[in-house]
Amino acid sequence: MPERRPLSPQTLIFEKGYDPQRSEGAAVPPVFRTSTFIFKRAADGKRAFEIAYGLKARGAGESPALIYTRVNNPNSEIVEDRAVVWDGAEAAALFSSGMGAISSACLAFIRPGDVLFFSDPIYGGTEYLFRRLLPEYGVKTVPFPSGADEAALERLVAVHGAPRILFIESPANPTMELCDMAAARAVADRHATPGRPTLVLVDNTFLGPIFSRPLAHGADLVLYSATKFFGGHSDLVAGLAMGRAELVGACKVMRTILGSNSDPDTAWLIHRSLGTLQLRMEKQQESARTLVAMLRGHPRVARVYYPGLPEMGEAQVALWRRQCTGSGSLVSFDLHGGEAEAFRVLDAVRHMRLAVSLGGIETLVEHPWSMTHADMTPQEKRHAGFTDAMIRVSVGLEDPADLCDDLGRALDLV
Repeated sequence: MPERRPLSPQTLIFEKGYDPQRSEGAAVPPVFRTSTFIFKRAADGKRAFEIAYGLKARGAGESPALIYTRVNNPNSEIVEDRAVVWDGAEAAALFSSGMGAISSACLAFIRPGDVLFFSDPIYGGTEYLFRRLLPEYGVKTVPFPSGADEAALERLVAVHGAPRILFIESPANPTMELCDMAAARAVADRHATPGRPTLVLVDNTFLGPIFSRPLAHGADLVLYSATKFFGGHSDLVAGLAMGRAELVGACKVMRTILGSNSDPDTAWLIHRSLGTLQLRMEKQQESARTLVAMLRGHPRVARVYYPGLPEMGEAQVALWRRQCTGSGSLVSFDLHGGEAEAFRVLDAVRHMRLAVSLGGIETLVEHPWSMTHADMTPQEKRHAGFTDAMIRVSVGLEDPADLCDDLGRALDLV
Protein backbone atom coordinates (compact mmCIF):
# COMPACT_ATOMS: atom_id res chain seq x y z
CA MET A 1 0.00 0.00 0.00
CA PRO A 2 1.21 3.53 -0.71
CA GLU A 3 2.57 5.38 2.31
CA ARG A 4 0.08 7.74 3.87
CA ARG A 5 0.90 11.42 3.84
CA PRO A 6 1.31 13.08 7.28
CA LEU A 7 -1.88 14.48 8.77
CA SER A 8 -2.24 18.25 8.82
CA PRO A 9 -2.35 20.11 12.16
CA GLN A 10 -6.01 20.97 11.56
CA THR A 11 -6.77 17.24 11.65
CA LEU A 12 -4.29 16.25 14.37
CA ILE A 13 -5.81 18.57 16.96
CA PHE A 14 -8.97 16.48 16.88
CA GLU A 15 -7.06 13.22 17.43
CA LYS A 16 -4.16 13.82 19.81
CA GLY A 17 -4.19 13.67 23.57
CA TYR A 18 -7.64 12.28 24.37
CA ASP A 19 -9.10 8.78 24.34
CA PRO A 20 -12.92 8.95 24.71
CA GLN A 21 -13.03 5.37 25.97
CA ARG A 22 -11.14 6.40 29.10
CA SER A 23 -13.96 8.86 29.91
CA GLU A 24 -17.11 6.81 29.37
CA GLY A 25 -17.02 7.49 25.61
CA ALA A 26 -17.53 11.25 26.03
CA ALA A 27 -16.98 12.92 22.66
CA VAL A 28 -15.20 15.83 24.35
CA PRO A 29 -13.21 15.62 27.58
CA PRO A 30 -15.02 16.18 30.87
CA VAL A 31 -13.68 18.83 33.24
CA PHE A 32 -11.51 17.11 35.86
CA ARG A 33 -12.30 19.57 38.64
CA THR A 34 -10.25 17.90 41.36
CA SER A 35 -7.35 19.07 43.49
CA THR A 36 -5.67 15.72 44.03
CA PHE A 37 -5.45 12.25 42.48
CA ILE A 38 -5.36 8.77 44.04
CA PHE A 39 -2.37 6.49 43.38
CA LYS A 40 -2.86 2.80 42.63
CA ARG A 41 0.39 1.86 44.36
CA ALA A 42 2.97 3.61 46.53
CA ALA A 43 5.58 3.01 43.82
CA ASP A 44 3.45 4.99 41.37
CA GLY A 45 3.41 7.94 43.75
CA LYS A 46 7.16 7.77 44.24
CA ARG A 47 7.79 7.72 40.49
CA ALA A 48 5.36 10.58 39.85
CA PHE A 49 7.17 12.83 42.33
CA GLU A 50 10.58 11.91 40.94
CA ILE A 51 9.48 13.27 37.58
CA ALA A 52 7.52 16.25 38.92
CA TYR A 53 10.52 17.57 40.87
CA GLY A 54 13.08 16.80 38.21
CA LEU A 55 14.82 14.18 40.35
CA LYS A 56 14.83 11.65 37.52
CA ALA A 57 14.17 11.93 33.81
CA ARG A 58 10.92 10.78 32.26
CA GLY A 59 11.34 7.61 30.24
CA ALA A 60 10.47 7.36 26.56
CA GLY A 61 6.73 6.94 26.26
CA GLU A 62 6.29 6.99 30.04
CA SER A 63 3.03 8.41 31.34
CA PRO A 64 3.53 9.19 35.05
CA ALA A 65 0.65 9.10 37.51
CA LEU A 66 -1.28 12.30 38.14
CA ILE A 67 -0.48 13.94 41.48
CA TYR A 68 -2.14 17.27 42.18
CA THR A 69 -3.63 19.91 39.91
CA ARG A 70 -0.81 22.37 40.71
CA VAL A 71 1.50 19.78 39.11
CA ASN A 72 -0.66 18.21 36.39
CA ASN A 73 -4.26 17.64 35.42
CA PRO A 74 -5.91 15.67 32.58
CA ASN A 75 -7.41 18.82 31.03
CA SER A 76 -4.04 20.58 31.01
CA GLU A 77 -2.29 17.55 29.56
CA ILE A 78 -4.83 17.23 26.73
CA VAL A 79 -4.17 20.85 25.74
CA GLU A 80 -0.40 20.33 25.99
CA ASP A 81 -0.56 17.24 23.77
CA ARG A 82 -2.64 18.99 21.13
CA ALA A 83 -1.28 22.54 21.07
CA VAL A 84 2.14 21.43 19.75
CA VAL A 85 0.85 20.29 16.35
CA TRP A 86 1.37 23.59 14.50
CA ASP A 87 4.79 24.43 15.97
CA GLY A 88 6.09 20.89 15.70
CA ALA A 89 7.30 20.93 19.30
CA GLU A 90 8.17 17.84 21.30
CA ALA A 91 6.30 19.03 24.38
CA ALA A 92 4.31 21.91 25.84
CA ALA A 93 3.53 23.31 29.28
CA LEU A 94 0.31 25.15 30.08
CA PHE A 95 0.44 28.10 32.49
CA SER A 96 -1.99 30.36 34.30
CA SER A 97 -1.06 33.32 32.05
CA GLY A 98 1.34 34.41 29.35
CA MET A 99 3.47 36.12 31.99
CA GLY A 100 3.37 32.90 34.00
CA ALA A 101 4.89 31.12 31.00
CA ILE A 102 7.51 33.83 30.38
CA SER A 103 8.59 34.29 34.00
CA SER A 104 8.64 30.55 34.75
CA ALA A 105 10.66 29.80 31.60
CA CYS A 106 13.20 32.53 32.34
CA LEU A 107 13.54 31.58 36.01
CA ALA A 108 14.05 27.93 35.05
CA PHE A 109 17.32 28.80 33.30
CA ILE A 110 18.61 32.19 34.49
CA ARG A 111 20.75 32.63 37.62
CA PRO A 112 22.33 35.60 39.45
CA GLY A 113 25.29 36.89 37.48
CA ASP A 114 23.82 35.82 34.14
CA VAL A 115 23.07 38.18 31.24
CA LEU A 116 19.76 38.33 29.41
CA PHE A 117 19.30 40.16 26.09
CA PHE A 118 15.77 41.20 25.10
CA SER A 119 14.29 42.81 22.02
CA ASP A 120 12.91 46.33 22.38
CA PRO A 121 10.00 47.20 22.30
CA ILE A 122 8.35 44.30 24.01
CA TYR A 123 5.10 43.57 25.84
CA GLY A 124 4.74 45.78 28.91
CA GLY A 125 4.64 42.95 31.46
CA THR A 126 7.74 41.33 29.98
CA GLU A 127 9.46 44.71 29.86
CA TYR A 128 8.75 45.25 33.58
CA LEU A 129 10.13 41.81 34.44
CA PHE A 130 13.32 42.43 32.48
CA ARG A 131 13.98 46.11 33.25
CA ARG A 132 12.73 46.26 36.84
CA LEU A 133 12.62 42.85 38.54
CA LEU A 134 15.40 40.58 37.25
CA PRO A 135 18.17 43.17 37.89
CA GLU A 136 17.14 43.17 41.58
CA TYR A 137 18.07 39.47 41.65
CA GLY A 138 21.50 39.96 40.12
CA VAL A 139 20.62 39.35 36.48
CA LYS A 140 21.98 41.85 33.97
CA THR A 141 19.36 42.63 31.31
CA VAL A 142 20.25 44.36 28.05
CA PRO A 143 17.69 45.66 25.52
CA PHE A 144 18.43 45.66 21.80
CA PRO A 145 16.42 47.05 18.85
CA SER A 146 13.93 44.49 17.58
CA GLY A 147 15.28 44.85 14.04
CA ALA A 148 18.90 44.23 15.08
CA ASP A 149 21.02 42.05 12.83
CA GLU A 150 23.71 39.56 13.81
CA ALA A 151 26.49 42.16 13.81
CA ALA A 152 24.52 44.41 16.18
CA LEU A 153 23.97 41.53 18.59
CA GLU A 154 27.67 40.67 18.49
CA ARG A 155 28.54 44.27 19.43
CA LEU A 156 26.33 43.90 22.51
CA VAL A 157 28.11 40.67 23.45
CA ALA A 158 31.46 42.47 23.20
CA VAL A 159 30.25 45.11 25.67
CA HIS A 160 28.05 43.14 28.08
CA GLY A 161 29.25 39.54 27.80
CA ALA A 162 27.55 36.47 26.40
CA PRO A 163 23.87 36.08 27.33
CA ARG A 164 22.40 33.02 28.99
CA ILE A 165 19.03 33.89 27.42
CA LEU A 166 18.37 35.77 24.22
CA PHE A 167 14.68 36.71 24.44
CA ILE A 168 12.83 38.06 21.42
CA GLU A 169 9.26 39.04 20.70
CA SER A 170 8.42 38.90 17.01
CA PRO A 171 6.60 40.90 15.79
CA ALA A 172 7.40 43.53 18.39
CA ASN A 173 4.60 44.99 20.46
CA PRO A 174 3.41 47.55 19.31
CA THR A 175 5.65 48.44 16.33
CA MET A 176 5.13 45.12 14.47
CA GLU A 177 8.85 44.93 13.69
CA LEU A 178 10.21 41.42 13.17
CA CYS A 179 13.25 40.02 14.95
CA ASP A 180 15.84 37.99 13.07
CA MET A 181 15.59 34.53 14.63
CA ALA A 182 18.41 33.06 12.56
CA ALA A 183 20.74 35.86 13.71
CA ALA A 184 19.79 35.20 17.32
CA ARG A 185 20.47 31.48 16.86
CA ALA A 186 23.88 32.14 15.29
CA VAL A 187 24.95 34.43 18.14
CA ALA A 188 23.63 31.99 20.73
CA ASP A 189 25.57 29.08 19.24
CA ARG A 190 28.74 31.13 18.89
CA HIS A 191 28.84 32.01 22.58
CA ALA A 192 27.49 28.83 24.16
CA THR A 193 29.74 26.99 26.61
CA PRO A 194 29.81 23.24 27.30
CA GLY A 195 26.92 22.29 29.52
CA ARG A 196 25.47 25.81 29.52
CA PRO A 197 24.07 26.85 26.15
CA THR A 198 22.68 30.24 25.30
CA LEU A 199 18.94 29.75 24.89
CA VAL A 200 16.79 31.56 22.34
CA LEU A 201 13.28 32.20 23.64
CA VAL A 202 10.64 33.65 21.30
CA ASP A 203 7.31 35.19 22.25
CA ASN A 204 5.23 34.18 19.24
CA THR A 205 1.86 35.47 20.46
CA PHE A 206 1.13 37.91 17.60
CA LEU A 207 1.62 35.59 14.60
CA GLY A 208 1.71 32.09 15.95
CA PRO A 209 1.18 29.34 15.64
CA ILE A 210 -0.31 29.74 12.14
CA PHE A 211 1.86 32.43 10.50
CA SER A 212 5.17 31.98 12.34
CA ARG A 213 6.94 28.88 13.64
CA PRO A 214 10.08 29.94 15.53
CA LEU A 215 11.26 26.42 16.36
CA ALA A 216 11.93 25.92 12.65
CA HIS A 217 14.14 29.04 12.67
CA GLY A 218 16.33 28.15 15.64
CA ALA A 219 14.31 28.96 18.76
CA ASP A 220 14.77 26.71 21.79
CA LEU A 221 11.43 27.61 23.35
CA VAL A 222 8.39 29.33 21.87
CA LEU A 223 6.12 31.17 24.29
CA TYR A 224 2.51 32.31 24.03
CA SER A 225 -0.09 34.23 25.84
CA ALA A 226 -2.72 31.54 25.24
CA THR A 227 -5.25 34.15 26.34
CA LYS A 228 -5.02 35.42 22.79
CA PHE A 229 -5.55 33.24 19.71
CA PHE A 230 -5.38 29.87 21.46
CA GLY A 231 -8.28 30.90 23.70
CA GLY A 232 -9.58 33.34 21.14
CA HIS A 233 -12.81 34.43 22.84
CA SER A 234 -11.60 36.90 25.52
CA ASP A 235 -12.96 34.63 28.24
CA LEU A 236 -9.81 33.09 29.74
CA VAL A 237 -6.21 33.86 30.77
CA ALA A 238 -3.44 31.33 30.11
CA GLY A 239 0.06 30.83 28.71
CA LEU A 240 2.04 28.16 26.86
CA ALA A 241 5.69 27.18 26.52
CA MET A 242 6.74 24.73 23.79
CA GLY A 243 9.96 23.18 22.59
CA ARG A 244 12.26 20.25 23.31
CA ALA A 245 10.96 17.92 25.99
CA GLU A 246 14.05 18.47 28.16
CA LEU A 247 13.58 22.25 28.28
CA VAL A 248 9.82 22.06 28.73
CA GLY A 249 10.40 19.61 31.59
CA ALA A 250 12.56 22.19 33.37
CA CYS A 251 9.81 24.77 32.87
CA LYS A 252 7.29 22.36 34.40
CA VAL A 253 9.43 21.88 37.49
CA MET A 254 9.57 25.66 37.95
CA ARG A 255 5.81 25.84 37.27
CA THR A 256 5.18 23.32 40.06
CA ILE A 257 7.17 25.34 42.59
CA LEU A 258 5.87 28.77 41.55
CA GLY A 259 2.29 27.54 41.32
CA SER A 260 1.85 28.97 37.84
CA ASN A 261 -0.10 26.05 36.37
CA SER A 262 -3.48 26.65 34.76
CA ASP A 263 -6.77 25.34 36.10
CA PRO A 264 -8.99 22.58 34.61
CA ASP A 265 -11.81 24.90 33.51
CA THR A 266 -9.42 27.19 31.61
CA ALA A 267 -7.74 24.21 29.98
CA TRP A 268 -11.14 22.89 28.90
CA LEU A 269 -12.00 26.27 27.31
CA ILE A 270 -8.70 26.29 25.38
CA HIS A 271 -9.41 22.75 24.19
CA ARG A 272 -12.79 23.99 22.96
CA SER A 273 -11.06 26.71 20.93
CA LEU A 274 -8.28 24.67 19.31
CA GLY A 275 -10.49 23.30 16.56
CA THR A 276 -11.23 26.79 15.20
CA LEU A 277 -7.84 28.42 15.88
CA GLN A 278 -6.52 28.16 12.33
CA LEU A 279 -9.85 29.17 10.79
CA ARG A 280 -10.16 32.19 13.06
CA MET A 281 -6.61 33.41 12.49
CA GLU A 282 -6.88 33.10 8.71
CA LYS A 283 -10.19 34.96 8.61
CA GLN A 284 -8.94 37.66 10.97
CA GLN A 285 -5.88 38.15 8.78
CA GLU A 286 -8.09 38.54 5.73
CA SER A 287 -10.09 41.28 7.47
CA ALA A 288 -6.92 42.95 8.79
CA ARG A 289 -5.56 43.28 5.27
CA THR A 290 -8.77 45.05 4.22
CA LEU A 291 -8.38 47.46 7.14
CA VAL A 292 -4.70 48.04 6.34
CA ALA A 293 -5.59 49.00 2.77
CA MET A 294 -8.07 51.59 4.07
CA LEU A 295 -5.61 53.01 6.60
CA ARG A 296 -2.80 53.34 4.07
CA GLY A 297 -4.99 55.60 1.95
CA HIS A 298 -6.48 57.75 4.71
CA PRO A 299 -5.21 61.35 4.92
CA ARG A 300 -5.33 61.40 8.74
CA VAL A 301 -2.96 58.41 9.00
CA ALA A 302 0.77 59.16 8.98
CA ARG A 303 2.04 55.56 8.85
CA VAL A 304 0.81 51.97 9.10
CA TYR A 305 2.79 49.22 10.87
CA TYR A 306 2.04 45.71 9.58
CA PRO A 307 4.46 42.84 8.79
CA GLY A 308 5.37 42.62 5.11
CA LEU A 309 4.37 46.18 4.11
CA PRO A 310 6.93 48.05 1.98
CA GLU A 311 6.95 50.93 4.48
CA MET A 312 8.38 48.57 7.09
CA GLY A 313 11.65 48.69 5.10
CA GLU A 314 13.47 46.35 2.74
CA ALA A 315 15.24 44.43 5.50
CA GLN A 316 11.95 43.82 7.30
CA VAL A 317 10.19 42.69 4.13
CA ALA A 318 13.03 40.25 3.38
CA LEU A 319 12.86 38.94 6.94
CA TRP A 320 9.09 38.57 6.70
CA ARG A 321 9.47 36.49 3.52
CA ARG A 322 12.01 34.21 5.24
CA GLN A 323 10.30 33.74 8.59
CA CYS A 324 6.55 34.15 8.12
CA THR A 325 3.71 32.65 6.15
CA GLY A 326 1.36 35.56 6.83
CA SER A 327 1.01 38.93 8.53
CA GLY A 328 -1.64 38.23 11.14
CA SER A 329 -4.40 40.44 12.46
CA LEU A 330 -2.53 43.01 14.57
CA VAL A 331 -2.15 46.46 13.02
CA SER A 332 -0.66 49.65 14.44
CA PHE A 333 -0.84 53.10 12.89
CA ASP A 334 0.30 56.64 13.61
CA LEU A 335 -2.02 59.60 13.33
CA HIS A 336 -1.00 63.09 12.31
CA GLY A 337 -1.00 64.54 15.81
CA GLY A 338 -0.54 63.03 19.24
CA GLU A 339 -2.41 61.73 22.27
CA ALA A 340 -5.37 64.11 21.93
CA GLU A 341 -6.01 63.03 18.35
CA ALA A 342 -5.57 59.35 19.25
CA PHE A 343 -8.03 59.64 22.13
CA ARG A 344 -10.56 61.35 19.86
CA VAL A 345 -10.45 58.36 17.49
CA LEU A 346 -10.60 55.79 20.30
CA ASP A 347 -13.61 57.52 21.85
CA ALA A 348 -15.42 57.73 18.50
CA VAL A 349 -15.35 54.10 17.33
CA ARG A 350 -18.60 52.20 17.86
CA HIS A 351 -18.07 48.62 16.63
CA MET A 352 -14.49 48.33 17.88
CA ARG A 353 -14.02 47.88 21.63
CA LEU A 354 -11.61 50.09 23.58
CA ALA A 355 -9.67 47.47 25.54
CA VAL A 356 -6.22 45.94 25.85
CA SER A 357 -5.47 42.32 24.86
CA LEU A 358 -5.77 40.88 21.38
CA GLY A 359 -6.57 37.76 19.39
CA GLY A 360 -10.24 37.54 20.36
CA ILE A 361 -13.22 37.26 18.06
CA GLU A 362 -14.06 40.93 18.62
CA THR A 363 -11.99 43.86 17.35
CA LEU A 364 -10.08 45.71 20.08
CA VAL A 365 -8.32 49.07 19.92
CA GLU A 366 -5.94 50.60 22.45
CA HIS A 367 -3.34 53.35 22.98
CA PRO A 368 0.06 51.69 23.65
CA TRP A 369 1.75 54.88 24.94
CA SER A 370 -0.66 55.35 27.85
CA MET A 371 -2.01 51.81 28.31
CA THR A 372 -0.06 48.60 27.57
CA HIS A 373 3.35 50.30 27.73
CA ALA A 374 2.56 52.88 30.43
CA ASP A 375 5.42 51.70 32.66
CA MET A 376 8.09 52.72 30.13
CA THR A 377 9.52 56.21 30.39
CA PRO A 378 8.80 58.61 27.50
CA GLN A 379 12.44 58.31 26.45
CA GLU A 380 12.27 54.50 26.46
CA LYS A 381 9.12 54.57 24.33
CA ARG A 382 10.56 56.94 21.76
CA HIS A 383 13.79 54.93 21.67
CA ALA A 384 11.70 51.79 21.04
CA GLY A 385 10.11 53.45 18.01
CA PHE A 386 6.61 54.58 18.96
CA THR A 387 4.94 57.77 20.11
CA ASP A 388 1.65 58.92 21.65
CA ALA A 389 0.22 59.20 18.12
CA MET A 390 0.04 55.40 17.76
CA ILE A 391 -3.10 53.25 17.95
CA ARG A 392 -3.02 49.43 17.97
CA VAL A 393 -5.85 47.36 16.51
CA SER A 394 -6.53 43.66 17.02
CA VAL A 395 -8.90 42.72 14.19
CA GLY A 396 -11.70 40.33 15.05
CA LEU A 397 -14.41 38.55 13.10
CA GLU A 398 -16.83 41.38 12.36
CA ASP A 399 -17.59 42.25 8.75
CA PRO A 400 -14.45 44.06 7.49
CA ALA A 401 -16.55 46.63 5.59
CA ASP A 402 -18.22 47.63 8.87
CA LEU A 403 -14.83 47.87 10.60
CA CYS A 404 -13.45 50.11 7.85
CA ASP A 405 -16.54 52.31 7.99
CA ASP A 406 -16.35 52.55 11.79
CA LEU A 407 -12.67 53.46 11.94
CA GLY A 408 -12.90 55.70 8.86
CA ARG A 409 -15.67 57.76 10.45
CA ALA A 410 -13.66 58.09 13.66
CA LEU A 411 -10.56 59.20 11.74
CA ASP A 412 -12.57 61.87 9.92
CA LEU A 413 -13.17 63.55 13.30
CA VAL A 414 -9.47 64.22 13.83
